[in-house]
Amino acid sequence: MRKLLLFLFLVLAPFFPLRVEAQRIVIYMDSGQTDHLRAYGLVYWALTRGISVEWLLNYRSGSFMLQYSEPVAQEARIQGVSFAVVDEVQISQVYAQIEQSNMEVVLLEKAPRIAVYMPPTRDPWDDAVRLALDYAQIPYETLWDREVLEGRLQDYDWLHLHHEDFTGQYGKFYASYRNRPWYKQQVRECEQMARSLGFLKVSEEKKAVARKIKEYVLAGGFLFAMCSATETLDIALAAEVTDIVPTVFDGDPPHPGCQARLDFSKAFAFQDFRLELNPLIYSFSDIDTTPQDLRGLRGSEGDAFTLFEFSAKYDPVPTMLTQDHLRVIRGFLGQTTGFRHNLIKKSVTVLAEVRGTDEVKYIHGNLGKGTFTFLGGHDPEDYTHLVGDPPTDLTFHKHSPGYRLILNNVLFPAAEKKKQKT
Repeated sequence: MRKLLLFLFLVLAPFFPLRVEAQRIVIYMDSGQTDHLRAYGLVYWALTRGISVEWLLNYRSGSFMLQYSEPVAQEARIQGVSFAVVDEVQISQVYAQIEQSNMEVVLLEKAPRIAVYMPPTRDPWDDAVRLALDYAQIPYETLWDREVLEGRLQDYDWLHLHHEDFTGQYGKFYASYRNRPWYKQQVRECEQMARSLGFLKVSEEKKAVARKIKEYVLAGGFLFAMCSATETLDIALAAEVTDIVPTVFDGDPPHPGCQARLDFSKAFAFQDFRLELNPLIYSFSDIDTTPQDLRGLRGSEGDAFTLFEFSAKYDPVPTMLTQDHLRVIRGFLGQTTGFRHNLIKKSVTVLAEVRGTDEVKYIHGNLGKGTFTFLGGHDPEDYTHLVGDPPTDLTFHKHSPGYRLILNNVLFPAAEKKKQKT
């Protein structure tokens, strides 16, 4: 009988790889990772194939762990992502360390459907989030005003906004770029879209888009915004019942009492801000912390912001959004670079700030059934990134801590719902 059992074991063992089943792949996200950004793409790839992934918050800079399979290992090799194969004993040690420390395990279950808001024609600058998604090989779809107003946002779990101007002032580029072909094309494109949708003015059409985006979040959508979209979205919502747009943009002056008519309760994150109504000043409001004089700032090494540390077990959401291998990150400018602390609503969680100043760089909040996250600045690896600058080549920045913040947000909607509470 023993000989028979041994024979059956030897014959059937290849079909029942018990040892492999107990093994896991760990994608370490500390300084030893060969490509931090592609690691997020590998996790997304696994989720699209029905493979659940555990996000080990605060464990070696936010590592990932999943069941071992040769297809996953092979894909990691293809993407240039380093990983380790661990056995049952090592897995138990990882869990024990997490249990005893400021760490937590969050289950990622389903790849989020991703949309990026952008005009149909090419902008004179790029979008850091699209660069990150393309480099990490994470698929997404693009949409613009018509699709938003027709209700297409409900098809997506995650929506990104970048350097858009929801106030209808075309980025307030009038003083410097009004004679440039790209600026004229942008104006024509926006005016044609507004008319085709039945609006007399671009500003009114953009307000309608902003309200639809807010409805999307209220219904459970995840919103991630950077650069000027963070500021102009809230301005457009607060200015729903008043005209704030100067004559050069829409043919009539702003309402003389528009500042007093702002309704801050309608905004996502900001309150008590004051508008900049001069069309020749490259600023929307006093929310923004961008220096007025940008000369000599290119490549500045003195500008940095610090990520806050949260309790992984009690505050898993802000912990997810701040996973990184560095806590102090080099700053970067944008149309909207950062946010003044005193203008942020009390209900909003501050995720990162510039120490010793009133500048906040990164915030998160809940609205209805959904969430919003705002990150100031335009491109984490190009300090000023002026109009016309070439796109950043992420093959030279595969360990970018700033771009990791973007990709944290991409995976955030995949988290097990019971863990998404603050």
